[in-house]
Amino acid sequence: MRYGMAIALLAILLPSILQTPKHPGSRVVCEKSELFRVHNVVAWSTLSDIRAFFFDTGLAIDADGAFRAYHPQERLGLDILAHAGRPGNWWALSTDNDRKSGRPVLQGESDPAPGYYVSMTALYDSRNPNPQDPHRYVDAMKIPYVVLPLEGFHHARLGDFATVVNLQNGKIAAALVADESTSELKVGEGSIALADALGVDSDPRYGGRDRGIAYVIYPGSGNGEPRALEDIFASSQRLFAAWGGLDKLNACLATGGKFPGGDRPVR
Repeated sequence: MRYGMAIALLAILLPSILQTPKHPGSRVVCEKSELFRVHNVVAWSTLSDIRAFFFDTGLAIDADGAFRAYHPQERLGLDILAHAGRPGNWWALSTDNDRKSGRPVLQGESDPAPGYYVSMTALYDSRNPNPQDPHRYVDAMKIPYVVLPLEGFHHARLGDFATVVNLQNGKIAAALVADESTSELKVGEGSIALADALGVDSDPRYGGRDRGIAYVIYPGSGNGEPRALEDIFASSQRLFAAWGGLDKLNACLATGGKFPGGDRPVR
């Protein structure tokens, strides 16, 4: 409950805090260049004192790292097991041999969700040497995080900070880069907590959005470790404001006076 209230508060506070001051008669200009492309989604870099790249797409919901993400009885898990892998290739579950080829490990009586699988994220606490400890990973229920494709990691790294904007309702969320996907999947994925902060249906099975979500990623801004919610909020706030805030994002998204997917600029 404490984390849920904190995330809701961030979604309320961020739009007002992260606005770039507007000056009458001034116009924000965005100079951008293509950084990488995955399917039909283009990530753009911009000229700024703050290193950043952005892209505009949808939001698929990632349950990885949540204590109740996956269960042997699939109906009991937050998500379906197919999103964690398959026998011989469990990419999102801790296994008995610490390899994708092993057998998935169940949480014990002293763990947060006995009987559920230990769900992993690519980002983990390096100070915790036990790969079968569910606390080692980034909890999708508590921490707003984004998932990047492999191409994104040529520029950013796990643990970097991000800002995510719902272009339809104007909600803004601070986030952490905490997981990775493959080029076969659509670009645009984030945790349950991120979806909640953005006002998007956060059900990993049926929720998400097809379009209207903008992501700003700050390469080199993190330390390669999970971070507390307060740290994520403070760092994202500072970086987004220094990058140019909503004025710059709106300018960068504008194309011939229109906005991708028919979305309006955020005010």
